[in-house]
Amino acid sequence: MADAQVVLLGARGMLGTDIAELFTKQGRSVCQYDLPEFDICNVEQLKQVVPTDGIVINCAAYTNVDQAQSQPDIAFAVNAHAVGNLGTIAAQKNAYIVHFSTDYVFDGCSDAAYREMDAVSPINVYGQSKLEGEALLNASGCKHCTIRIEWTYGRNGSNFVTKMIDLAQQHDKLRVVDDQIGSPTSTKQIADVVFELISKDSRPLGLYHYAAAGRATKFEIVKFIVDTLKLPVEVCPCKSQEFPTPAKRPANSRLCCDKIQALLEKPIPKWQDTLKEFLSRKI
Repeated sequence: MADAQVVLLGARGMLGTDIAELFTKQGRSVCQYDLPEFDICNVEQLKQVVPTDGIVINCAAYTNVDQAQSQPDIAFAVNAHAVGNLGTIAAQKNAYIVHFSTDYVFDGCSDAAYREMDAVSPINVYGQSKLEGEALLNASGCKHCTIRIEWTYGRNGSNFVTKMIDLAQQHDKLRVVDDQIGSPTSTKQIADVVFELISKDSRPLGLYHYAAAGRATKFEIVKFIVDTLKLPVEVCPCKSQEFPTPAKRPANSRLCCDKIQALLEKPIPKWQDTLKEFLSRKI
């Protein structure tokens, strides 16, 4: 890694911001690109920024799950076709790609945490576009590592945790679904993992799952937030069908992280620990 140029796409997003900050703290130079001056869908721009024998961390994505239902062309352009083009260019330049996918490639019908080899069956356009991006990256033949992540939150960008904090500060009662289960995962935590993985002498190849340790319903997460911040709001459980959305969500978003854990020096932190650390900045 010391000799390889590192390029970060989607540098101003929630995950990209934390990765850029961590690399800077570690004294590691990283070239950062994002909208409006850089568009991952522009093949000529991609050719210019992918470094020969270097590393590309791709955080660029179309992540509005509900909006993707009515804008499938844009979702597939960013999450699939652009990723395929990135892979093709990387293969030509012998570059290594770290790419991020999602738990939404699964239908959520399993009772167990999903493993990398489990059958995929996305139930919304966003999941379909991310799955096609995985396939096109594989087909490109480039050296790459795809990491599926779930229920991410961070300081920048829209996410469930910060939305719930805002709502809890504005209302005296919240109704939150208790039939969707997963693990809230900090983008700061993901950044730490990315830095560790690409710092290894032998960079990992293939598909991996990563999420904070443990499991919780969205109702339990909001209860934890409210209790930690000592907010005077009542949190009541409800069902997903009471809050219909344009895109369906998987009932089970749990990811089995045994494969990536074997590569990491430390145990994956529990979701309660990383969320409490994040909330400590809100108090």
